[in-house]
Amino acid sequence: MNENTKPQNCFDQGALLDILIAHLHLKNDAQLARSLNVAAPAISKLRHHKLPVGAAMLLRMHEESGFTIKELRAMMGDHRTMFRPISLASLQFRTFRPKPEPQPKPLTSYLRKDLAH
Repeated sequence: MNENTKPQNCFDQGALLDILIAHLHLKNDAQLARSLNVAAPAISKLRHHKLPVGAAMLLRMHEESGFTIKELRAMMGDHRTMFRPISLASLQFRTFRPKPEPQPKPLTSYLRKDLAH
């Protein structure tokens, strides 16, 4: 894959960043990074598809811009449903059971050896 080509089936994270910059009346990615309280290289990595837009980043964008998470995801082209329904029967609940402590050897075996001598 060329570095200049965008990966297939990828969301347009650059469009999301451009919309946020316009909405927040900022000039560039560095100001957006300061506004979101993230490092500037993180915004560059998002724009160049080297880092996915994670939940923490979406929350920062939501808090700063006022857009809903669903709107933010739609801005970058993610129109998937939010959650996949899961039945409780498919979940495996495991209870924590501590391992039993090893039982010490009975003292009677030691005493019998001592008495035999």
